[in-house]
This record gives sequence, C-alpha cells and structure tokens, in this order.
Amino acid sequence: MIKSMTGFGRGEYVDDVRKITVEIRTVNHRYLDIYVKMPRKYSFAEEKIKARIKEGLARGKAEVSVIVDNFGISDADVRLDRDLAGKYVNVLNELSSEFCSDTSAEISLGLLAKMPDVIRTAPAEEDEDEMLRCLLEATGKAVDDITVMRETEGAKLAADINARADLIADIRSRIETRAPQIEKEYAAKFKARVEELLNGVYEVPEERIALEAAIFADKANITEELVRLESHISQLRTFLSGESKEPVGKKTDFLIQEMNREANTIGSKSNDKEITSMMLDLKAEIEKIREQVQNIE
Repeated sequence: MIKSMTGFGRGEYVDDVRKITVEIRTVNHRYLDIYVKMPRKYSFAEEKIKARIKEGLARGKAEVSVIVDNFGISDADVRLDRDLAGKYVNVLNELSSEFCSDTSAEISLGLLAKMPDVIRTAPAEEDEDEMLRCLLEATGKAVDDITVMRETEGAKLAADINARADLIADIRSRIETRAPQIEKEYAAKFKARVEELLNGVYEVPEERIALEAAIFADKANITEELVRLESHISQLRTFLSGESKEPVGKKTDFLIQEMNREANTIGSKSNDKEITSMMLDLKAEIEKIREQVQNIE
C-alpha cells in the first residue's frame, strides 16, 4: 500500500480518572524523525511512545502532542515534614522560655504551618505501568488514525503518478516510432547537401551516402535508452501497485532519477527536432512525478 508522508491522527483514552489525547502530525522527511511534546512528569513513557509510533510509520517528520486531563483529582500531594516541624517546635519553645515573660504562651498551629518547608506540595506518585498502558492505548489509536489518512492520500498520489506513467509510456512509444526515420532523412539531407556543394561536377556514390548515414545512425542510436526507459516504467508500476509491504518512496525516487537520466541521453543523442520536442515533454512529466514521489513514504 502506497502511503503519503503527510497526515494527521488523533487518539484518546478515557476512564473514570483521566482523559489522554494524543495527536500526531507528519510531513515529508528523508528519515523518520519523531518529536514528542508531553507533560514532564510522564517523560518516562516517551521512548515507549516513540517505539509504538515507529511500528506504524517508516518515514516522515512526526510532531506528537500528548495532553493529560485529570477529572477533578489533583495531580499533586501535600506532604508534612514531621521531623522539621518538631525542630521548629523545640526552637520556638526555647525562644519562648528565654525571651517571653508569659509562660502560658503557646505555639499556634497557624504559626507552625507557616514555617518554611513544614508543609510542601509534591507531584503525586503515579502507577507508571498503568499510566504507560493508557498512554500507549491513546498513541495506538492516533497511529491507526493517521495511517488511514496517509493511505488515502497515498492512493491519490499513486493514481496521479500512474496517469503520468501512461503519458511517459506514450511519449516513449512515439519516440521509438520516430527513431528509424532519422537515418533515412539524414541520408537524403546529406546527399542533397553534397550535390549542392559539388554543383553536379561529381556524383556521390550511393555506398558513400549509405556509410555516412550508418555512422550517423550509430551515434544517434537510442535503442538502449528506450529499452531501459520501458523497464523503468514497468518497475514504477510495480512499486505503485502496492504489492510490496516495504516502503517504496526511496526506491521510487531513485528510479525517477534514472528515468530522467535516460531522457537526457535520448535528447543529447537523437539530434532530431521532433524527438527533442518529445523529450522535453517526457522530462516535464518525469519532473511532475519526482515532485509527487517526494511525499511517498
């Protein structure tokens, strides 16, 4: 299945305690590059989240957003430092006995609670295994969602490229039909040019004309390039058929470079206006495919 590298996926996990939302956005990239934005307290799960995403994505730059909402439950604990509070009480009692004439003075709870670090807030302890399970469930749904979108976009890309492959095959066939006529036309032009220069003083032997035409034909022969181009078109269709379970984006990109190379060689060897014109059309279609291929996984 051909997949696009552009897509968006969203997954949620909801229970009585929390709601987790995972969103994945991807764009084209040479390799798989994953960036995860999530609350720092859940950073223990980042590598596991990336590993789950890698199961579904092979290429592309992925931006992952993880949002955790707790339902009316604070994600922080209030902790009492009893040892420190006892030390404050002892010091305050010493202070009272030494400097306060009123021996009935008592240390109030409000005063003690205001002492630094007696009461502190700290992140609530998480059941990491349970939280990881919830995060991965939401991530898995997001991966499934973006995979559907990437496959849908990939099918559109494949259809467009296939249509352009048909155009390239048609141009190639017209070039192949035109190529044999070049030698005959060259021979006629060569003979006419020589006769014009000699002005009837000397008659050029037919075998000489045939030899010159043969030499020209050998230099301008594009049979090998046309055969290779036909093979490349066939290989391109195989890639687009989705028969391979492996990502084909890189292979297709390389194949398009080879097709462009054959088109350039055909243009440089043919020395024919008609073929040059068709070659320019050929290169234009190859370039359009190359632009599309950049977004195939």
